[in-house]
Amino acid sequence: MAQITAIGGCAHPIHLTGSTTTRDGATGEILHHYDTRNEPGERLLVRCRNRRATVCAPCSRLYAGDTFHLVRAGLLGGKNVPTDVRDHPRLFVTLTAPSFGPVHRTTRDGDRCRPRRDADRCDHDRPLGCPATHDATDPLIGQPLCPACYDYPTHVLWHAHAGRLWKAFTDNLYNHLAARTGRTRTGLRRAVRISYAKVAEYQKRAAVHVHAVVRLDGAAGPGDPPPAWASAEDLTAAVRTAAAAVHMRTPYSRVLGEHTLRWGSQIDVRPLRAFGGHEGLADDAVAAYVAKYVTKGATGAATGLDHPINGPDDIPTGRLSPHVRTLVHACWRLGGLPELEAIRLRSWAHTLGYRGHVLTKSRVYSTTYATLRADRAQHQRAGASPDPTATPGAISEKHWRYIASGHSPGASLIAAGIAEDLAINRELAREERHLHAERKGDA
Repeated sequence: MAQITAIGGCAHPIHLTGSTTTRDGATGEILHHYDTRNEPGERLLVRCRNRRATVCAPCSRLYAGDTFHLVRAGLLGGKNVPTDVRDHPRLFVTLTAPSFGPVHRTTRDGDRCRPRRDADRCDHDRPLGCPATHDATDPLIGQPLCPACYDYPTHVLWHAHAGRLWKAFTDNLYNHLAARTGRTRTGLRRAVRISYAKVAEYQKRAAVHVHAVVRLDGAAGPGDPPPAWASAEDLTAAVRTAAAAVHMRTPYSRVLGEHTLRWGSQIDVRPLRAFGGHEGLADDAVAAYVAKYVTKGATGAATGLDHPINGPDDIPTGRLSPHVRTLVHACWRLGGLPELEAIRLRSWAHTLGYRGHVLTKSRVYSTTYATLRADRAQHQRAGASPDPTATPGAISEKHWRYIASGHSPGASLIAAGIAEDLAINRELAREERHLHAERKGDA
């Protein structure tokens, strides 16, 4: 009970066995010794740290909180980032995937999905339009009008190369900003630095699109203001032209033929509100938006699976839509081709071929997850017994080994109860803060 409480009711903890001994570096005196032989089951439970709420809600909440502070620090400062970054040009950019075939879409105000004046049908004798109306809960949303016409190989290859497309976009961004401001490429790179944090989100059609916070710094990074001639308007225009100019030809011609991969035509660029300003998106809202999507689990509707698969027999039939299931099968089939061996599609079939991390950032955008976790651990130790490892000259000997993961059925119920109690306590504390703020305002 104490161990499960200490890990916040983690749903799938890691079981470790071993010991840590801390000695005085000068005298060899043992300052502290911990051994799991004194624990129940002779093991120590640690958090799984899974980001997906569908796998572990308690750990995903911490992940979302860390993501919020990571993104927010790059917008408003803090966490060793100067507060002056709030005055730098900053944008919220959304880049989408291109079309791989028509799909059913959400309709509003009585509009029809894909109305057509004619009654043409595709080569597979399916209608080319859809006169129906679909609300957001309709399971048809995101499904192809004709699965046989849908370009599944290109969809999978686009996912596999999304990271390279982003790299091409950021490289283009410097070049297009230089052209717009009348600088040479070398001169621009010596004057400014573009920092970003981006998160990948699966659309209803199971194609990834990218939300990114893009910030323009001086050449030295966030502590260096950009030149006066580097404006948000120029950066906005450069983002649009740089994304539109990206195109990549795949070398896979023997079996699949060559494909030209590019970003979709729908590019959204919005300025972020300056501190105290009234136009543009709010910084905290953007950070919360990114944090929400970084913990989004695989619900089966559009995002694939939460774990790798070992073969087609591992692909569930009930959880996944026919469209997503076909994408997983396409990844497995294409991954068996010798010419595609380098991109390891079978290893990423559960993510529909997308190989990138859900959130990535440039080097100096803000802090790191590791730093945030270390700060949280230090805060949790505050007020407890002194940390012997913090003694100057102390030497720690650690011997740890993984032995298992997960809970027994009984422990699983205990963890669920603890996680629920903590969630209720947080909600009550939140309501109390709101009531206190209201009373203070009335006073």
